Amino acid sequence: MEVFEYQKIPGPFTRLTSGPDKNKVVPWNWSNPELEFLADVNWTFTEKIDGTNIRIIWDGHKPEFRGRTDKAMLPPKLLKALEEMFPEELLEQTFGANPAILFGEGYGAGIQKGGGNYRKDNSFILFDVYIGGWWLLFDAVEDIANSLGIDVVPVAFTGTLTDAIIFMSADDGLYSVVAEEYTTVAEGMVGTPSLPLFNRKGERIIVKLKGRDLQGLNLDNPLSL
Repeated sequence: MEVFEYQKIPGPFTRLTSGPDKNKVVPWNWSNPELEFLADVNWTFTEKIDGTNIRIIWDGHKPEFRGRTDKAMLPPKLLKALEEMFPEELLEQTFGANPAILFGEGYGAGIQKGGGNYRKDNSFILFDVYIGGWWLLFDAVEDIANSLGIDVVPVAFTGTLTDAIIFMSADDGLYSVVAEEYTTVAEGMVGTPSLPLFNRKGERIIVKLKGRDLQGLNLDNPLSL
């Protein structure tokens, strides 16, 4: 099985590249044509966790733990937590000799600035599974999480991409369901069309809606390009 990095997830809109508003998003100036084309179909969005991207690689014989890139160094506390959560026997019981990659977020105290608001220790939360050349549907991802006794990112919103952007632009923001501190504002949401789709490069159609980009944004008054 080819081991690969999780693809970079685009935001919905382009950003200004100069001037006093540099890096601010430009409402409704879509970052790619696929998102614009699919703006009014049904999407499923899960909570985006502010942590570090983790790959659990099962080659059919033993587990391996990697970050988003092969050069990424995992924090020692997180690595220890992963080793305890994913013993060889458990993965063999779940997948047998079938290779699989579990994609998720390592999160908790010491991981990113607000990691301690999620939990006081380090852990892993699942958001995607790739096995046998297939990306599993979210229901199957949830089933895998249940089989392994681990957490899975919760669904935060279902509806059109346009409606999700309007929802995320609200002044009160989206509060995290995952965090132990119930007043923690979620980093955002990650969405895919309810029927999984791919672009001409063979990449999945996927988008991230970050609160810091969209919360309070005036969607009726686009910034000048």
